[in-house]
Amino acid sequence: MKRILYTVMLGASMLVATSSCDLDLLDDPNAVTASTADPNFILNRIQLDYENLFNTIGDDGMRLTRIINQGSAQYEGAYTPVTTNGYWSNAYANILQDIAFLEPLAVEAEFERHLGISKTIKAMVLFHLVDSYGDVPFSQALDPNEFNPAVDSGESVYDAAFAALNEAEAHFTAQGSAGAPNDYFYGRNYTKWVRLVNTLKLRYFLNRKLVDPSGATAGINALIAADNFLKAGDDFVFQFGTTQADPDSRHPRFAGQYTSGGGDYQSTYYMWHLTEQKGFDDPRARFYFYRQVLANSTNPDEIECITQLPPAHYLVGGFIYCLPGERGYWGRDHLDPDGIPPDGLKRTAWGVYPAGGRFDDNSATPVNDPSLGAQGAGIQPIMLAAYVDFMLAEAALTLGTTGNAKDYLLSGIEKHMNYVVNWSLGTAQAGAINSFFDEEGIDIDQNITNYLSYVSNEYDGLSSGDDRMDVIGREYWLSLFGNGIESYNLYRRTGKPDNMQPGLEANPGVFPRSFFYPNNYMVTNTSAVQKADQSVQVFWDTNPAGNAWVY
Repeated sequence: MKRILYTVMLGASMLVATSSCDLDLLDDPNAVTASTADPNFILNRIQLDYENLFNTIGDDGMRLTRIINQGSAQYEGAYTPVTTNGYWSNAYANILQDIAFLEPLAVEAEFERHLGISKTIKAMVLFHLVDSYGDVPFSQALDPNEFNPAVDSGESVYDAAFAALNEAEAHFTAQGSAGAPNDYFYGRNYTKWVRLVNTLKLRYFLNRKLVDPSGATAGINALIAADNFLKAGDDFVFQFGTTQADPDSRHPRFAGQYTSGGGDYQSTYYMWHLTEQKGFDDPRARFYFYRQVLANSTNPDEIECITQLPPAHYLVGGFIYCLPGERGYWGRDHLDPDGIPPDGLKRTAWGVYPAGGRFDDNSATPVNDPSLGAQGAGIQPIMLAAYVDFMLAEAALTLGTTGNAKDYLLSGIEKHMNYVVNWSLGTAQAGAINSFFDEEGIDIDQNITNYLSYVSNEYDGLSSGDDRMDVIGREYWLSLFGNGIESYNLYRRTGKPDNMQPGLEANPGVFPRSFFYPNNYMVTNTSAVQKADQSVQVFWDTNPAGNAWVY
């Protein structure tokens, strides 16, 4: 009976199809074409996909630079050709392809602001691809008639990204523009978009300082003279929501940890810097981290390392090992490959900033409840105004550009600390933060002032430029919680912070100066040639090869 009914339905559908004279059988009714596409929806998708790209690339960068824990004993085991499949396909098949599809539609409709936003994101994606891989496909990459695009030099792709920034700025300042894009970042404030463009140009020149110091110096000085960088209140961030499903709008770090517990291990070394290294707590520590316990475990089944001696190279180098202090900051050392013990509701969790979790008010309760904290309404700190000052500090010290390196350094620290505090007070954790400060008699502004005095005195006590660059690099790194893209670039570009905690094994393999080309590119492109290893340096990284520089 079912077979007869199916046959009748199939015959009827065929009769309808053959009798519909107006249907063009060459058109897929489910496919989006230039005549049916809505530029607003395309731009929405581009912005959302970029957030995802930032998150995935930044995750690797944070782990490599000890901001969060990197598991696996060997770099080669942690970063294989399969590791970056997702963000390669997101960059090319999603973001860049969608931008190429959007551009002629936006030109025809005179959607200048759509073009400005899309070309700014295009530039950032191209920068990220070069920073991650070095030479990458570009000139042939989006040609529908080219199935095996060749790579372009990283330097030429960087220059193409810079050209896209110039075009974007022209679109943002063009007189008259049709349409009103759904702007997830700046709410159609195009003055801020132009400031972001100029900040990205600063980033471009700073990354090029080793291959073209005179050009980098001149470019940065021109930007300083124009004084149109991101300023306080212009921070380029992606804001998450609190919806748990359809779709899940929460910060991925929150969703991965506050649903059932477990999730990321924080970095022992990073937490040590924020809680013990200076002899007092960094004012941001309680915003960055939430402790589920207030004292260190004495159970080796939970923390195996408490019964073990540090590796010999840790003892020789004087590196912090296993736990930072005694107050329940529970994380893992760099390249710790141990399995997962029953510590999911005890290990230190992401705090209110930037993941939208809990502020650490000494409540020390498990984080296996999605109604806790700011419920995931965190941010991706893609480019903050504070980062501008740290970049200018590096440029002033190493290139001699306009301005005083120490002044920029202190401004960057203060600006970032104020941002973390003020942003957090704008979340659902404001009550918990204010109550804790009142009960403990904490003057957060005074704590920030004390911190600045400490760093100022430390900087003044150093005579060499390298030692002073280490302070700048360290403080920038401590401000990059949530942003592994910039910390990975900083580390390769400057080698700072110096004296990073090494892997637990004496020889963890070659530190990735760039990643392997992803497997999905290698198996689909006959012109693709894989790297011998991950020691290959991107064009702007002319520092000493191998683990003698970064490790």
